[in-house]
Amino acid sequence: MTNIITKPSKDYELLDSGNGQKLERFGGVVVARPDPQALWPKRLSETEWSKADATFEKGDAGEKGSWKTRKTVPEKWDVSFDDLTFVIKPTPFKHVGIFPEQAENWQWMKKQITKAMKADHKMEINVLNLFGYTGGATLACAEAGAHVTHVDASKAAITWANENATASHLESRPIRWILEDALAFVKKEAKRGKKYDAIVMDPPAFGRGSKGEVWKIEEKLLPLLEACFATLSDKPLFFIINGYAAGYSSLAYENNLKVLVEKYGGTLESGELAILESENKAGESRVLPCGIFSRWS
Repeated sequence: MTNIITKPSKDYELLDSGNGQKLERFGGVVVARPDPQALWPKRLSETEWSKADATFEKGDAGEKGSWKTRKTVPEKWDVSFDDLTFVIKPTPFKHVGIFPEQAENWQWMKKQITKAMKADHKMEINVLNLFGYTGGATLACAEAGAHVTHVDASKAAITWANENATASHLESRPIRWILEDALAFVKKEAKRGKKYDAIVMDPPAFGRGSKGEVWKIEEKLLPLLEACFATLSDKPLFFIINGYAAGYSSLAYENNLKVLVEKYGGTLESGELAILESENKAGESRVLPCGIFSRWS
């Protein structure tokens, strides 16, 4: 098993966690929000937690939550992360538009693309990013020189990803923005004979497509993977599945990607996505688990 752990950086820091919450710094703004994985006591005092610039308060079951601010917090602000710029916006669903635990995955993808392009300067690398959200993987691959097809069923997410592309000065890179259900799109791409050298996906447990299609991971993941495998080029570079659906193991994703090893050779890595908490006064730090991944190259 390989665990990917994001460390503190200039514009991002996990300050503390515990009691089902996490305290983070995005640029100059400190936010406190729920995290069910933080099943341990907080280290910092409640006085320190109360100094958060914005604290997310849960709504009733099934309802949106809200942010309580201690001072004037901008509706959005930019942070630099992994050589990219992201527009941070606190949402009614506790998210802010970036998943810091993905940073090493982005670096890994850039290395795969850069290595392939150095070996063949004429090579055009096509990457498919499914459930692309605000575009972290899309921008990382585009920055490395790949042509990227970014697919998401949310118009708001695609608009946000475009903002991040502009903020990162990548708006002129060859990125296709597709507003569509992931499975429906990949099936059509397979019929069209479209081929991709790399595929990245972050399938949710449940969701709806742009036309109301219902996504349930237990029903749709296998058909999606089958369609994706049909669109891979003859010499693919990598395939990544990230997961945040509760109850699943990275080994479940790894078992699906073993078919790639059988067909193309290469290697598999699987494990947890996590964030390293800042050290306390005793020089100790903890790791907050965030999700799972499996990747083939």
